[in-house]
Amino acid sequence: MNNVRPRLTLMSEEQIQEAHRNVLRVLSETGVRVDSPSILQMLELKLGLKSQDRIIKFPPEIVEDAIKSAPKTIDVYDRRGEHRLKLGEDRLRFGVGVTALFYQNPFDETLDIFKRENFRDLVRLGSSLKHYDVISTVGIVRDVSEELGDLYGSLEHIANTTKPLVLLVSDEHKFPDVMQMFEMLHGDLGSKPFIIPYFNPVSPLVMNAGTVDKMKTAIERGLPIIFSNYSMAGASTPLTPAGTLTLLMAELLAGLVISQTIKKGAQILLGMLPVYFDMRTMLNFYDPQSILISVACSEMMKHYGIPHCSTSGSGTGWGMDLIAADTYWMNTLALLLSNGHLAPFIGDSLGSKSIAPTTFVHCHEIIDQALRIHNGFQLDDVNSAVSEIFKVGPGKSFLNQPSTLKNYKNGYYVSGVYPRYSMEKWLEAGAPPARQVLRQKTQDLMASATAPEDYDEFIGKGEEFIRKHQS
Repeated sequence: MNNVRPRLTLMSEEQIQEAHRNVLRVLSETGVRVDSPSILQMLELKLGLKSQDRIIKFPPEIVEDAIKSAPKTIDVYDRRGEHRLKLGEDRLRFGVGVTALFYQNPFDETLDIFKRENFRDLVRLGSSLKHYDVISTVGIVRDVSEELGDLYGSLEHIANTTKPLVLLVSDEHKFPDVMQMFEMLHGDLGSKPFIIPYFNPVSPLVMNAGTVDKMKTAIERGLPIIFSNYSMAGASTPLTPAGTLTLLMAELLAGLVISQTIKKGAQILLGMLPVYFDMRTMLNFYDPQSILISVACSEMMKHYGIPHCSTSGSGTGWGMDLIAADTYWMNTLALLLSNGHLAPFIGDSLGSKSIAPTTFVHCHEIIDQALRIHNGFQLDDVNSAVSEIFKVGPGKSFLNQPSTLKNYKNGYYVSGVYPRYSMEKWLEAGAPPARQVLRQKTQDLMASATAPEDYDEFIGKGEEFIRKHQS
């Protein structure tokens, strides 16, 4: 079969090499600050380096050794032990979630604080939609005591889906407790890993103690990790795309060195969220060039042979609106056509402070269509249908021809949300706005989304663990 597939490339091999040289210069001449005393001591002892004022510089050969020792692919399982993903080898995979503080309901899109029931409902919804391969932490639970929010949220996370989890714990001191609760509920986490903890440094060039200490906790348990950073171009990184790429790549490779020093062969995905900072409004936002920086990062990771975690284009808009749709479409298509492997954070808006189930549903439509572009089409004798064209000839119909009869059910895109109305049918239906249709579809999907059969068992044991932890 001759498959015609689109590809997006950004940098030449010479440009990739130049970018890599710039990153090595930053790491060897400027270095990074490591705020964890134990991790800093480990780096000095194992790598034979000396730090000054917590700043440590990595020579090029140490960086190159870390690149060589990192696995090229990562096998990810579901909670039941079934193999689901081979990150680094497969196409871009998607997930829902972000550590939102507010929930935007699907009825009238008003905001409320993020509650435990919202965590439950969003995990079930994301789990029911086929194009979401992982379920990320969807919010910070705020209707329980602050010190228990991560525990209750993580309990709802693991109990409401069997899909792989991307785990974010907002309170760095609670991460070991969450790991202990998961081990109590599931047993060994490292043999067939279904949990991928997510960590990020502090730009510019700070390996904060909470991040690197949590990395050590996860790596020692045999878990793959995501090490991803977040820029505010013009504030925490240079304003130019090349400057932002250089600084963020330096942080990522510093994180890679740390991971491989903790344990050679530690499984790690690297990626960045290249956001801009508007000095007039004091807000961050995704610029179209953010997408280019993400694509450049994916090409650098392909060059290194390291699995890539990309942005999902999240955070923009005032809910699931035209603004959000623009960014999600740009991001989804660009990263699908490049070299990304995992985009785990779909669903948030208003600067990532809120999350909306309607965004889960509409973005699922975007992914469905973008995959049709990514998958291309077959160019061969059968699909070219030259004999049919000859048979039908000018001025006639192909409605009853073999290629039509064989492919009409899946030969073109049919939305699972928006009916393909004619003007007359639309008027007959009451001229509904598309947003109204989306809201209703989201409500229907949420009502039908179910929990795994062991939900009650997990919740019961997890709540008992939290009660003991609290006492």
